This record gives sequence, structure tokens and C-alpha cells, in this order.
Amino acid sequence: MITVSALNDISRVRHAFFTRNRGVSTGLFASLNCGYGSGDDPADVTRNRALAMELMEQPASALVTLHQQHTTTVITVTHPWAAEDAPVADAMVTDVPGIALGILTADCVPVLLADTQKGIVGAAHAGWKGAIKGVLEETVTRMIDLGARPGTIAAAVGPSITQRTYEVGPEFPPMFIDENPENDQFFAPSKNQGRFMFDLPAYVARKLARVGVTEVIRTPCDTCREADRFFSYRRACQNGEKDYGRCLSAIVLER
Repeated sequence: MITVSALNDISRVRHAFFTRNRGVSTGLFASLNCGYGSGDDPADVTRNRALAMELMEQPASALVTLHQQHTTTVITVTHPWAAEDAPVADAMVTDVPGIALGILTADCVPVLLADTQKGIVGAAHAGWKGAIKGVLEETVTRMIDLGARPGTIAAAVGPSITQRTYEVGPEFPPMFIDENPENDQFFAPSKNQGRFMFDLPAYVARKLARVGVTEVIRTPCDTCREADRFFSYRRACQNGEKDYGRCLSAIVLER
């Protein structure tokens, strides 16, 4: 698993961006697939999620995940729920110890957040749709509602697809430049005429900075390129594979 110093340095906060390794799943899902939305054996997914929590020294029952649909909906979590009861949302915040907020990704950006002075944490799933619609801003707002301050929030931008591998169509730059003209910096010409390479994690980091989060750390990983470490929706499509696993990212306030 991958961690960042900005969150490691906060007392009572534990976090991890898990790779695809050290699980029990096989085939396309080898091996730490934590997504029930895949075609993997649900029993293997359950075991993988428990293994991930063991690595974080948390019980399997601590983990909560969402039915992610690229929304801006943020849930304030007060108690754990069963996986089958996961609400439709794309981010969570809590000030309750012992609840591990989990985000599932396979190219989108997982973002883990913690207030450095108060016991408040958050986790967000930021694909391009959710990011441009405001899921990150809404997550920070919900943390503020619990008593956090943007200037004391540390955010870790986890492994995702990067500009090197994220080719997008000509419709993308205008959408983002209409939001903010400075967003043109996140696009570079592709070798394929009329297309562009989009720096999604940099865009996510800038969105956080624009709402006052001063400590934003990015992980130098590309889920699409690093097949031995991460699941990737885009790589699966490029390879003609019918399915793909999901990596887990999680953050928890320790009791």
C-alpha cells in the first residue's frame, strides 16, 4: 500500500492507497480487487476488503464504501453500513473514530483528506465528471460543516490515470476552459490530430487549492501504465478485456 507523509504526520489518522497486490482474486481481478461492482467472486472481494483492513489494523466491519456514480453527493458518515446498503454518492466525511472511509477506483482519482488539528477526515472519488461538477468543493464544505478549516486540511491525491496516458476528445478543453480559463494548462496536444492529453490529477489538485486547501500531495503513479500495480478501466478497454478490478483507498480516525 502507498501512503503520503502529509497524512502520516497527523495523529490518530491512518490511511492507505492500496495496489492490486496481496489479495486472493484471480484472472483479470488478480489479486486485491475490492469492488463488488466487478464480475469477481463476491466472496473473494469480501476477503480482499478484510485483508486491506488488516493491513490498516482495522476490523473488516470498519470499512464503508459507496455506490459511486460520478455525482457531487457527499455523505456525512455517523455509523458503518453493509456493502449491500451502500448509498449512491461519491464522497464521505466523518468525525467518528473507527469508520474507514473507502473509495474504489480504476483510473479515476481517489482523494483522502484530513484536518491536521481536528478529528475530521474525508474521502472522495474524482473522475472528470465529478471533479468538474464540484465533488471536491462539496467534500471540503462538508468537512467545514463538521468544524474543519480549509487551511488546516491536508489532502492526498492518489494513484490515477495521468496525462501521459489519458487521451481525450476535442470536446474536453472547452468544457474545462469555460469553467476557468486557467484550465487550459491541463491539456497538451495528442499525437493524434484533434485530440488532447488531459492531466486529471493536476486538475484535481488545483481544484483543492482553489478552495483553500494549502497542503495537497500527489502520488507519482499512473494506473493505466502500471499494470502490475493497479487496475485500469482504460487499459482493460485497450486490451479488449471484458472486466477489471477496483483498487481501494481508505482513511480512518483511530479510536
